[in-house]
Amino acid sequence: MSLATRTAVLSMHTSPLAPLGGATSGGMNVYVREISERLAARGKLIDVFTRRSDLHIPTVVDLAPGARLIQIEAGPATPLSKDEMFPLTDEFAARVEAFRVSQRNRYDLIHSHYWISAVAGEQLALNWEVPHLGMFHTLGEVKIRARVSEQESPDRLDAERRLAQSLDCIVAATGYEQRLLQRVYGVPKTRVAVIPLGVASEKFFPDSRELARAQLKIPLDEQVVLAVGRIEPLKGIDILIRGMALITDKSKVRLLIVGGDEEAGPEFDRLTAIADEVGVRDLLTFAGSVPHDQMPNYYRSADVVVMPSFSESFGLVAVEAMASGVPVVVSRVGGLASTVVDGRTGYLIPWRCPEPFAEKIDLLLRNDSLRKALGTAGVERMRAYSWDSVSEQLADLYDEILGISVAQTTSVVGG
Repeated sequence: MSLATRTAVLSMHTSPLAPLGGATSGGMNVYVREISERLAARGKLIDVFTRRSDLHIPTVVDLAPGARLIQIEAGPATPLSKDEMFPLTDEFAARVEAFRVSQRNRYDLIHSHYWISAVAGEQLALNWEVPHLGMFHTLGEVKIRARVSEQESPDRLDAERRLAQSLDCIVAATGYEQRLLQRVYGVPKTRVAVIPLGVASEKFFPDSRELARAQLKIPLDEQVVLAVGRIEPLKGIDILIRGMALITDKSKVRLLIVGGDEEAGPEFDRLTAIADEVGVRDLLTFAGSVPHDQMPNYYRSADVVVMPSFSESFGLVAVEAMASGVPVVVSRVGGLASTVVDGRTGYLIPWRCPEPFAEKIDLLLRNDSLRKALGTAGVERMRAYSWDSVSEQLADLYDEILGISVAQTTSVVGG
């Protein structure tokens, strides 16, 4: 039976309520919100702390009974880059503590998401004398190895090396990530819990393409190639654009790209220039950031979803696409290699160049029966992925760690 405990969830650099596809928003935002709501349904008390970036959002927002989002003042109440946020980690932690004192709360556990939050959580865990769990979501060292021109700050690289050794437990989304932690940082398997991400099957399931396209004003006679994610070089959208120039029949094809905000302006410009260069500018539609609750219509409108990423810790977009009955064409990297079954639910591309992506996209656009067969297989495979299952595993992990901690710790922070 899950213990009724109170957990401080730190998501400093991005709010779980932020629209997807922005500079700091993606699968992690979905994870934090879905898990917080479901852990609360299991009797856990969850407070999610995020840095305030908008003065118009209330300080406390109820996510679900037992789960709430708390906006913490740290630096200006405006969007900031991750590099600008790192110097604010001490202030963020101090304001979290001030909130705790004002509420007379006691936290049994800290669960930090991403390295910036984990840095803020270090001192809190020490002061509160509670276990500190961390989920990196992405690792700077791995991103650099995946793409030579990728740049990460020394602050991030140093912090992740330290945190890999100091966190009481690291939650990894795949066995691949667990092996990376062991190989790159020497983290023993015993300190890593592998708990996958999930999919909200009540939201993402096959449904009427006609209704979905009507909502998005997409003609029924078009074929839609969909890409979803942050607009940044690591996502490989340039590879997809160059691949679109190689498909056989482009007369009724649209490349629809969901994601990106004002901070992605330079990358939008670069991608548009590439589309002009290879002659597919007229196929390209940028939809910008989209609220997560609107994404089912985008998946249902698509004929194929493509992820040509250089690195993906899990690949939530592919999971949501397959649950929606849409075949995927993805890079054979990270968690994607674990969730996509090559030739059955989509295609894994081992080479990050346009030609093999174009070949599989072309094959799917020209073959209705193959597309439907892969889509059906994807739905069946995704039945094993559910946020309820994920939250159950995470709740059990919390209880296991707290059981050990309670036996070893004689005092915890009170209130």
